[in-house]
Amino acid sequence: MSAGPAIAAFFDVDRTLLAVNSGELWVRHMWREGQLGPGMAARSILWILQYRLGLLDFEAVTERAARGYAGRSVAELADEVGAWFRSEIAASMTPAGRRCIDEHRAAGHRIALLTSGTRFVAEPVARMLEVASEDILCTELEVDDGRLTGRHLPPACGGAGKVTRAEAYAEAAALDLDASFFYTDSYSDLPMLMRVGNPRVINPDSRLRRFARRRGWPVETWAPGEPTPADG
Repeated sequence: MSAGPAIAAFFDVDRTLLAVNSGELWVRHMWREGQLGPGMAARSILWILQYRLGLLDFEAVTERAARGYAGRSVAELADEVGAWFRSEIAASMTPAGRRCIDEHRAAGHRIALLTSGTRFVAEPVARMLEVASEDILCTELEVDDGRLTGRHLPPACGGAGKVTRAEAYAEAAALDLDASFFYTDSYSDLPMLMRVGNPRVINPDSRLRRFARRRGWPVETWAPGEPTPADG
């Protein structure tokens, strides 16, 4: 990797830096805790399938999902997600992902998380990887007086929305996307993979693997390693 102060390395989170999909596991958590009714559970399963197929309407789904959190205390939800993250998610951090971030840092590249998830999960990941809060690009939920309003702040950070967020971030930080890197597992991230000069495909499904091979993009497998302690 060549050094360059105007280069960024963007990392997807689920099934890339993490070997699991935290969104799917959070749905299971809410179901176990009685926080998810049958109707919303069915919709969540449908959304997961649409996401895997690259067919998810991120704006519509985020708008609908955000309503379920209306009135929730941000502090209380952060505590709940933090405990769940330490218990169920932290150990799935991929050692290869950590090494890759270290290599980019050594090359002078700016590290950013670029995830369709919310800050509630992205923040614990960022702390484990020593990524600054301002370098988290994620789906943002609207907050009023310490409580969630049930709305999100468009654009949702998925599909083409990742490109929108990354371009704004790059402009503000004087970064060159044509020289930058993006690591992801998801077919839905094709817009961002095609936007950067150095796309990297991690743990892809067969469809994305075929697409990457046709394009000549590097494909890697990042597996979970030994359990990693989470930031308290």
